[in-house]
Amino acid sequence: MKRTTFDRSLTRNIESRICSKRHADPPPHRSARCLQPRSGTPLDGRTSRVEIQPFFDEQTSTLTYVVHDGRFAVVIDPVRNYDPKSARTSWRSAEEVAAHLDREGLSVPYVIDTHAHADHMTGLPFFKARYGARSVTGSRVGEIQRVFRDIFDLGDAFPVDGRPFDVLIDEGMRLRFGSLEVEALHTPGHTPAHMSWKIGDAVFLGDTLFMPDYGTARCDFPGGSASTLYDSIQRLYAMPEATRLFVCHDYRPGGRPVEHQTSVGEQKRKNVQIDAHTTREQYVAFREKKDAELEAPALILPSIQVNIRAGELPEPAANGTAYLKIPLDKLGGCGR
Repeated sequence: MKRTTFDRSLTRNIESRICSKRHADPPPHRSARCLQPRSGTPLDGRTSRVEIQPFFDEQTSTLTYVVHDGRFAVVIDPVRNYDPKSARTSWRSAEEVAAHLDREGLSVPYVIDTHAHADHMTGLPFFKARYGARSVTGSRVGEIQRVFRDIFDLGDAFPVDGRPFDVLIDEGMRLRFGSLEVEALHTPGHTPAHMSWKIGDAVFLGDTLFMPDYGTARCDFPGGSASTLYDSIQRLYAMPEATRLFVCHDYRPGGRPVEHQTSVGEQKRKNVQIDAHTTREQYVAFREKKDAELEAPALILPSIQVNIRAGELPEPAANGTAYLKIPLDKLGGCGR
């Protein structure tokens, strides 16, 4: 499918083709868990048919969301499962999401990544193949591709212009389909290309804010900035206090049950790293000190070299096997 940065046809209501392709049965792996949505999930109270369904991937503590109006759905931050011990991949978490989509009889025009994740492989290809969805991310993803093309020595032919993502979105652009309108919010800091996504009174945060008892995302990846993330969080805090916020990860401090939804007001009152009174200087000093003590994410090396390809695995070698690279002593920009 030809990639586009943005075109007016994206604002029209579209019918997504349903592909009949099915993926091979993967090796055993813990799948995503369908969570019970909080009450009040319908957006803005405008229609009871627009709903949010979260799914939690236990291995990576990642939350995937299905937002739908009864006919059309968007999938946000899906997961491809990866076992680092055996280097086996599977679609078990994506299949859990697909089972929900199929039960509801939903078409999927778009599947979105908030950013190029460093802690799990993206599930974008699954939804492209099965539902004909178009993969969407922020337009500055090319900056991330350029950095990691060099780290992984992928060669000059490796694209650094956003390919092979289908749709590249800038601040303020909207995707419209069915009764849904998805607005892109540029919220850099964790990465320079990071986007959050606003649908009605709900914002899907990606890696900006986590639940209030955990805090905020790290900022030590290439191009990351604690000061920039502070600005992005202040933008979120300027929204109405009732605005609902949906996190991308929940690390369950103290072993509490999984949570996925908070609000602007709750974050401003309770976030343990940045409440309404935290100054830029306080936050930056805290975040940079904490990041200097963090190890690199466990799955950063397999994840990022797949995710900058929009989730596609590298081309197989002559023997038919795809290989990932392990660069030695190259990740000084994040963790120890």
